[in-house]
Amino acid sequence: MSFPPFLFAALRKITAGGILIGIVFLWVKGIRVNTKYILQQALGGFLMITLGNGLVSWAEVVVPSGVAAIICSVMPVWVILINVFINRSEIPNWVIVAGVAIGLGGIVLIFSEYLVELGNPRYTWGIVLIFIATFSWSIGSISAKKNSSSQNVFLNAGFQMLLGGLLCLPLSWLFDDWGSITWSREVIWSLAYLIIFGSLIAYAMYFYVLTHLPVTIASLYAYINPLVAMILGWLVLSEKLNLKIAFAFLITI
Repeated sequence: MSFPPFLFAALRKITAGGILIGIVFLWVKGIRVNTKYILQQALGGFLMITLGNGLVSWAEVVVPSGVAAIICSVMPVWVILINVFINRSEIPNWVIVAGVAIGLGGIVLIFSEYLVELGNPRYTWGIVLIFIATFSWSIGSISAKKNSSSQNVFLNAGFQMLLGGLLCLPLSWLFDDWGSITWSREVIWSLAYLIIFGSLIAYAMYFYVLTHLPVTIASLYAYINPLVAMILGWLVLSEKLNLKIAFAFLITI
């Protein structure tokens, strides 16, 4: 580990959030924010950024990425279960349930070699934290959907990233080893990539999708992330891509 995970998540989100807020204020006139709005976005940022992103970042230091991918792909299942109890207007039909199940099956098949690690006691805390992160992200997504019309959707995303990133700093102070900070070329490029593509673009677009689609369908992005990572790993790092993985890829799609 060449950079503390909570601090890395904080820097990434604070930077992206600040940039997005600045863009919105430059392009959209007449925006007004108040204390209630800030507190509302702080809660969303805590659920989706501090817990959702921050806990996964920390857990992946000790948990294999394949295990993390399997657990994170459970997020659409959380959304379905939560909606059944609190949001009667978005109860999923059998088509959505079948699609979620098939997608989850494809992800599990892709990373099937990691299934045995789910019972490894060395990873227990990391696995628990990732489950908490996915549940928290699901609650945050449903809340964001409910409040999406209260202000400009991209401003909402910007404030959630900024405030969620700031709330990562106390966790960094408590749990990170700041002595491991190393400003290598790889860290800088990774940070830049995640600020631009993983935050400014992906998080903002996720909020946009939440305003136009049921949250159950929007949550299916959780099946796309591992596929993108798999393709990039094959192209950039020459990671394996065999017939079983290709078949599982098609099942997921």
